[in-house]
Amino acid sequence: MAKIIDGKQISKEVRAEIAAECAALKEKGIVPGLAVIIVGTDPASQVYVRNKKKACEEVGFHSEVYELPEETTEAELLALVERLNGDSAIHGILVQLPLPKHLDDKIIIDHIDPEKDVDAFHPVNVGKIMIGDYDFLPCTPAGVMVLLEKSGVDVSGKECVVVGRSNIVGKPQAMLLLHANGTVTVCHSRTKNLAEVTRRADILVAAVGKADFITGDMVKEGAVVIDVGMNRRADGKLTGDVDFATVEPKVSLITPVPGGVGPMTITMLLRNTLTSAKRHAGVL
Repeated sequence: MAKIIDGKQISKEVRAEIAAECAALKEKGIVPGLAVIIVGTDPASQVYVRNKKKACEEVGFHSEVYELPEETTEAELLALVERLNGDSAIHGILVQLPLPKHLDDKIIIDHIDPEKDVDAFHPVNVGKIMIGDYDFLPCTPAGVMVLLEKSGVDVSGKECVVVGRSNIVGKPQAMLLLHANGTVTVCHSRTKNLAEVTRRADILVAAVGKADFITGDMVKEGAVVIDVGMNRRADGKLTGDVDFATVEPKVSLITPVPGGVGPMTITMLLRNTLTSAKRHAGVL
């Protein structure tokens, strides 16, 4: 039976460390500040934004939430981003995705100051991640690396397989595993004999966005399985990309859904904002 990686507990421990560092910064007159922009009324996005604001309060950050109407123009949104770029009280700017269809998220993200891009989506930060000389890491892949580290998993020399090649998770996840000296294979919709590849994995990261996609016959005995997926079944229950019932008996470590990778994502956003505040204050 696998050991369950408790993302809630690990997230709690990391947030305690962030809160302690924030308190120390406040003694020097520095308060980390995060601005979150949401356009429209997407219910899932509204939940995420509320959770981010609550997390900021929990660790002592200053936070600002800008709720803009669905019909907000590109010019109006860019003007707000530019204002926040120049606001010394704001160290991190996050534009909640997805944006309404008439707005181009690439144009918006490209206008965020790379030094305040705490999602690490700006091309400058993506390039820095590629060469391993980065200021910020994308929140979900960074959370996965912390879960592995805190669970005593040494990536070096391991066969690592990432299923999914999105710019937000799959690609940066592969780079972080590579930087940790893993031997990395990235699988996607055109991969042939997928199960043969995934069965090689010492560490398997599923980030494909399909409910219960990875099944027990696709994993190696004793593997470490990280489930990034967050899908809703027809009955309304949350499930990951991994079929927990068939995979869990075979592997050594596994993340549950919910309660695995999810809690780490906002925690890593807080860590990036803290890093930005320290850089702006010249204490890093």
